[in-house]
Amino acid sequence: MSPRARIRPRTGDGPLEATKEGQGIIMRVPLEGGGRLVVELTPDEADALADALTNVSNDVDGQGD
Repeated sequence: MSPRARIRPRTGDGPLEATKEGQGIIMRVPLEGGGRLVVELTPDEADALADALTNVSNDVDGQGD
């Protein structure tokens, strides 16, 4: 085990994140009970997800159909 692993263990908790890594986008979503869901998306998939979330958000806010 490396010294770094002992000093800084991975807890899996953290904020919602989206980062560009290589050709893809990595999204890390915190989960209830701890840990994070990690998803790799293409730029097209990220755009489609953004559109879907915007539509749902508008519906929840009463701004949709």
